[in-house]
Amino acid sequence: MSAARIDRVVETAIAEGVLPASAVQPEAQARPWPVVLMIGLGAWLAAIPLLIAVGLLLGDFILKGPGAFIIGVLLLGLAIVLFRSDRLPIFVEQLALPALLVGGGSLGFGLFHGLPPQLACAVLGALAIGIAVAAGRSWVRELLGALAAVLVTLACVPDRALNLDRGSASQFWLAWHVSFALWLAAQWLQSLVAGAPKGAAIAAAIESIGAGWLLAVLCGLAWWSGMTFLVGATVDRNIATDIARELSQRQHAGMGPQFAQPAISAGLAAIAAWLAARAWPSLRRPWCAGLAAILFVLSWLMPVLGAVVLALAVCLARQRWIQAGAAGVAFAWVIGAFYYALAIPLAHKALILLVAGALLAGLSWFALRSELPAVERAEGDDAGAMAGMVAGLAGLPLPVAGIALALLLSLGIANYAIYDKESVIRSGHPVFVEIAPVDPRSLMQGDYMAINFRVPVDRELSEHTLGWGRPQVVAQVDQRGIAKLLRIHQPGTVLGPGETRIELTPKNGAWTLVTDAWFFRQGDAERLAAAKYGEFRVAPDGRALLVGMADAGLKPIDGVRLR
Repeated sequence: MSAARIDRVVETAIAEGVLPASAVQPEAQARPWPVVLMIGLGAWLAAIPLLIAVGLLLGDFILKGPGAFIIGVLLLGLAIVLFRSDRLPIFVEQLALPALLVGGGSLGFGLFHGLPPQLACAVLGALAIGIAVAAGRSWVRELLGALAAVLVTLACVPDRALNLDRGSASQFWLAWHVSFALWLAAQWLQSLVAGAPKGAAIAAAIESIGAGWLLAVLCGLAWWSGMTFLVGATVDRNIATDIARELSQRQHAGMGPQFAQPAISAGLAAIAAWLAARAWPSLRRPWCAGLAAILFVLSWLMPVLGAVVLALAVCLARQRWIQAGAAGVAFAWVIGAFYYALAIPLAHKALILLVAGALLAGLSWFALRSELPAVERAEGDDAGAMAGMVAGLAGLPLPVAGIALALLLSLGIANYAIYDKESVIRSGHPVFVEIAPVDPRSLMQGDYMAINFRVPVDRELSEHTLGWGRPQVVAQVDQRGIAKLLRIHQPGTVLGPGETRIELTPKNGAWTLVTDAWFFRQGDAERLAAAKYGEFRVAPDGRALLVGMADAGLKPIDGVRLR
């Protein structure tokens, strides 16, 4: 940030009462950031053997006595002193964060051994806020604010919900909304104390702690909504994604009969619309009311969308642009997670989003048409002719050009994907691969058949996720076209007679042959019960596409084949 911009920020903060009248721009640091980074890394590396030595010397004292509390308090006090000191050598200064982490971990170890988990989380959350206020560094306050939000949320969740028992989704939903309500209360408190004679320090602390708190809450709300569209198929499985999928299935499956969650979410969206109209009088127009109505309906269908919309409105109204960007990302994530709402049929979800998109397009067209006369009147005014022309150029052509460009890119990407698949179908040679015995059916996302293929197990296959490109499997194809998967292809090796390469696809943390599902029309389930082989088209470079199902005699099952 330039010095002139910092001066403007300081002047604005003084005018709003956030900073005292005597505040001036801080002097530029003489230490280049690469030097700070290298010295900080050195401090962390030096702390590791020291911590190991302390653990070996005081192990019994920590495990069996009050050592965890004593060491935790001492290290936390040391960290606070280091953070509040301005004239320390940079190497000593960088030791504050490891001391903070180790001290907090030691104290948490003692608390969780002596208190119920919820009470221990509440105590640690309050302690994190207290340390954040005492530390005085904005980045430390943001980190501790995020940690405090997670701890307070866990303090509101009972033990059975932590085990993902029945009702866990509702408990997590309530806990994250409690943390969100605390953030709203902190924003209200900040507006009250900002103009007070001695409220600048409190307002500054709330600003930094609240930024980290909100980021953690937004991540939690997005996590509760489950995997978003297409991300679940591309991210490898781990404990976080497994829990997110479990919560997503439980909360969407139980969303139908519940009333409180949709009502609260829609109410928060309505408050967001009111807040936006109050902050910007130009939004008090019919098309904005239509936009608010769309958000109201979507928030009713998506139980966490209302809180995200309200967070976005608050951040925009208070000109917190980075936090508003994070809320926008969470908004997009929650909208994408609606795809996995199993309580609503897929066709209904598609219709809802289609109608919402059409209404938004209509409101955008109406807004552009209604704003154009005002721009033309401004251009007719001699005093504001140049300003009106600039507004017309900046307000009308750029959004239209952006929409057109996005449309062209979308159509180009979609048509290229279609062309690529068509070329594989047209030029690839037919190959039949036997379906594995595990062959369940499901009607969750319309009529489809879950399929599996016997992919050879190879140690290097699990390690391939760290490399570039996708692995390929070598298949031996007989005269009938039946392929037997033999081994994982090693780059540079020559294929034998009758062998071909087939590219693998990542699915749910493992590699499969092109896909693990085959979608079909309603009514074809009985005929597909006779499916024995999957019919593929394989290109010379290994790209493959599943085009249909065949019975034991390799006869294609009519009505379920692409070409």
